[in-house]
Amino acid sequence: MGSLVTHFVAFLFFFSIGIRRLLCSFSLYLKNPCVYRSKTWYLSEARWKNIDLYGLLIALPIASFSEIFFFLAFSGHATYRFAFFQQAAVVILFWVLVILVILQENIDPFLMHENLVFVFAGIAFLIEYSLMGKGITGLGGRVYELLGALTLLCAAACFYISVRPTAFFAEGALSLGLIFKGTWVMQAGLSLYSDTFSLKGCRKISLSPAQVTTDVQCNLEEDRLRGVALMNLLFVLHLIGILLMSFSLFGALSCNRNLRCGEGTGPSMAEDESESMLMRPLPEFELE
Repeated sequence: MGSLVTHFVAFLFFFSIGIRRLLCSFSLYLKNPCVYRSKTWYLSEARWKNIDLYGLLIALPIASFSEIFFFLAFSGHATYRFAFFQQAAVVILFWVLVILVILQENIDPFLMHENLVFVFAGIAFLIEYSLMGKGITGLGGRVYELLGALTLLCAAACFYISVRPTAFFAEGALSLGLIFKGTWVMQAGLSLYSDTFSLKGCRKISLSPAQVTTDVQCNLEEDRLRGVALMNLLFVLHLIGILLMSFSLFGALSCNRNLRCGEGTGPSMAEDESESMLMRPLPEFELE
């Protein structure tokens, strides 16, 4: 369940994190591909540049409490009420993930390895997938089915990074998956929860207290089928646009070093530097 506002907030959350990860991972990879290693969060040396991480630490509990408020105040079908509670639980999981990221970057890495944080992130995405689109069928169900596929992509990328943190393609898949989730959840909000941007011949989702499931209200079956085809086409267009954006960003960063973000700090960075020093061959001396 949701609204245009909640989908817009989710868009800001996923899209901003995805763009940051993509920019920083590209910058770190281009500096030295041989010692590249994914990070739980790409921190900057300047504290104020990490305000987004600490902003999430404050914003996510507020979002969770608002979902709980809707759960308590909503008088519709029990399926819809419980959906608000499930969304609150998912938001809390990501809040715990933010806490783990902060702890991992500020304590001994032997006490909390970054691979465990990626495993927790993968589990959080899987739980989000299992609760996504509950009670929505038809055209709306297809939209959330595609969103669920992106969630599975993020989960798989997190699990793979936990095993092989040097896999650059997995970091790219995670970053692009987050960006794609952000744009597609915004598309879902516009197409399903707004009359202004709704599909031709259809109206936005309305929650009925007497119904267990709900869907976009279309005048004719042809309108519904056309809507499904259009959403599939929009999904492909989103994919093409995001891939073109990522290729353009990689090319711009490779040509202009000034556009690259600063390297992350913390224990993971220290480990990378020490590993690179150990892997560097010693100079050879000839005896005369």
